[in-house]
Amino acid sequence: MLLSLSLGALCVGLVAAVDPLVDVTYTKYQGTALSNGITQWLGVRYAAPPLGNLRFAAPQDPVENSTSSPPSNTSDEDCLFLDVYAPSNATSTSKLPVFFFIQGGGFNTNSNANYNGSGLITASDMNIVVVNFNYRVGPYGFLAAKEVNSTNNGLKDQRKALEWVQKHISKVPKTSPPPSTHSPSPSNSPLTHRSQFGGNPGHVTMGGDSAGAASVNLQLTAYNGRDFHLFHATAAESQSFAAIRTVPECQYQYDNLVIRTGCASSNNTLACLRGLNATFLQSVNINTPFPGAQDAPLYMYGPVLDGGMVSDYTYRAYAEGKFVRVPAIYGDDTNGGTVFTPKNTSTVGEMDTFLKDQFPALTLDQLSTINRLYPKTTEQWPDSGPYWRALSNAYGETRYMCPGLFISSTYFSYNVSGNYNYHWNVIDPVLYAEGYGVTHTIEVNAIWGPSNVNGGAPASYEPGGVNAEIVGVVQGYWTSFVRTYDPNVFRKEWTPVWEEWTGGEGQGEGWRRLMFQTNQTRMETVDAGLQGRCRYLSSIGLALKQ
Repeated sequence: MLLSLSLGALCVGLVAAVDPLVDVTYTKYQGTALSNGITQWLGVRYAAPPLGNLRFAAPQDPVENSTSSPPSNTSDEDCLFLDVYAPSNATSTSKLPVFFFIQGGGFNTNSNANYNGSGLITASDMNIVVVNFNYRVGPYGFLAAKEVNSTNNGLKDQRKALEWVQKHISKVPKTSPPPSTHSPSPSNSPLTHRSQFGGNPGHVTMGGDSAGAASVNLQLTAYNGRDFHLFHATAAESQSFAAIRTVPECQYQYDNLVIRTGCASSNNTLACLRGLNATFLQSVNINTPFPGAQDAPLYMYGPVLDGGMVSDYTYRAYAEGKFVRVPAIYGDDTNGGTVFTPKNTSTVGEMDTFLKDQFPALTLDQLSTINRLYPKTTEQWPDSGPYWRALSNAYGETRYMCPGLFISSTYFSYNVSGNYNYHWNVIDPVLYAEGYGVTHTIEVNAIWGPSNVNGGAPASYEPGGVNAEIVGVVQGYWTSFVRTYDPNVFRKEWTPVWEEWTGGEGQGEGWRRLMFQTNQTRMETVDAGLQGRCRYLSSIGLALKQ
C-alpha cells in the first residue's frame, strides 16, 4: 500500500496566550490557536524527505529550511511529518506530560492519520501535549533483503520522531538559525523565539493501536531492551503479534518486487528500485503468499529480525526480560478478529487455510489443537459461514488478545509496577446486529473522542448515543495515566479503581483487568476458558515466530 498522506498543512493562525511561532532549530513553524484553548502545529517535518537515495534507507535529520511550503494534502512518499497539539497557554517551562501516539495499519498502511489531539487535552484539563505522526509502511518502511543496507526503517522513523520530541518538545535552542520560508516572525527577529510546545521530554507516554501497539512492543524490546530514555510509560491498544521473519526469509519479497518492476536485469537492483516513479512502484506493490502458504496474507511487509532494532522474537524478548521496564497499559476488544476474517468461511479447511496463510509455520498438530479449542459455534450471524466466528476467535486471540495478556503477566513476573490491562466490551448496536461484535481497535474512537477521528466513530459513541457515556470514562483513565502513570488519580469520581494486574504466565490466580462496558465498567477476572486458550497459544508463539 502507498504511504499515508502527510499529517496536514502548516497553518498561520491567531495569536494565543503565547506566540505560536515555534523555533525547532532547523526551521520555524507557525501554529494555529483554536477557539477551544488549544494550539495545533500541523505538518512539522521531523526527518529528511525519504526520496531518491533515502528510499529504503534509515531516516535522516531534516536540513535547515528543508521545507519551503506546506506538505501536500494527498498521499505522498514524502510523509515524515508530525502534528503537535498543546494548550495555548503552555510555554517552554510548562513541562506538560506528552502523549506520543503511533498509528496502526498492519505496517502496510497508515490507518489513523490526522487524529486530533484536542479531545484528549480537554479531557486532561489542559494538562498534556499530544503528538501523532506518519512513518513509512509497506516496502517503503519494511523492505528487507541482502541488497538493502537498512532494515526496519518504519520503526526507525518512529524512533526518529521520539528523538524529535526529546529535542524540541520544550527545549530552548542555544542558537537560532536563519529565518525559514515557512512563516516569518511577526517581529522579523529570529532570535526572540523559543520552542514553546510546553511538553516535558522526561515524561513521555508512548501509545499506539494495532500495528502501532505492536510498535510499542518493538520499541520496548529494541536493541535487547536497552533503555534510551525516549519514553517513560506505554499505553498499547489492541496490541498485535504478527510473525517476524529474518532478512533471508524476506528475500523473496524483494526478488518479486524487482521482477515485477523490470529491474531484474539491472546491475544494481536497489538503485533501480530507488529510481522508479513512486506511482509505478506502487502499481506493482502487491501481496504474495508467504513460503509454505497457499494465499496472500492480510499483511506481507512487516518488521524483520535483524539482530539490532528487532533483536528477538517478541514472545521470547519479553519472556527473557529484554524489555524496558516502565508503567504500562495493555488491552484488547472482545471480537478482535471479526473484521479480518472471511465472513463466508464455511469449512474447517477454509479456516485452517486462512490461519496458515497468516502464520505459515503452523503445523498440522497445532492446527488440530486450534480446531479443538475453537469449534464451530452454534450461534450464526447474518450472511456468514458456519466457521466464520470460530476462525475470527482463533485469529483474534492468537494475534491480539493473548499477546496482551501474556505481556501483562510477564510484567508481573518481573515486578514491574504500574501494570494495567483492560477488556473493551462496549456493544455498538449496528456492529452487533451485523455479527462483528466489539471490533478491533474500536476503543480509539472513545479514547480520542468521536469528533476527533475523522468521522470514523460509531454513531453510538456520539453525543446522545447509547455509548456516549463511555467516552468520558475512558478519557478519564487514559489522561490520568498519561499525566501520572496511574489511571486512577484523575479518573471520573464515580468510576471503579483500575486495579493493577496480578498473576504471572501460567498462573491462574490474579488475571484481573478492567472491563469497559457502557454503564457497567468494572474489574473482572479473565475467564478460565480464555486463560487456557491463551496459555496454549503463548506456548506455540515462538514456534509461529511471533
